[in-house]
Amino acid sequence: MSGRVVHFEIPVDDGDRARSFYKEAFGWQVQQMPEMSYTLVTTGPSGQQGPAEPGFINGGLLPRRDGPAAAPLVVVEVESIDVALERVAELGGATVLGKQPVGAMGFTAYLRDTEGNVVGLWESAAG
Repeated sequence: MSGRVVHFEIPVDDGDRARSFYKEAFGWQVQQMPEMSYTLVTTGPSGQQGPAEPGFINGGLLPRRDGPAAAPLVVVEVESIDVALERVAELGGATVLGKQPVGAMGFTAYLRDTEGNVVGLWESAAG
């Protein structure tokens, strides 16, 4: 399990307003993905495999809704979401949303830690 923070997600009420804000405030590049109701956010130089320099991560903007998308969150990379969620439960955490596919890229899930925080998990697709 890598355990590295590899992504962030920020919920928004107005996608156009939020894209404009983050682009102007921080120089982030934003790419709308309307079919997924999602905006990819690039915070620095990136290639096909993500950040091209150490020290930063990319993320996304998504519509605010109840559940995992109610507040900003970090996403942690794991080798196996199934194994990670088992370990989380053993340690007193809980699954908020079980393993879900993200196209052909991989899988995501959300957990609640022992402090009540929601954290995302990412498992890359085998390949």
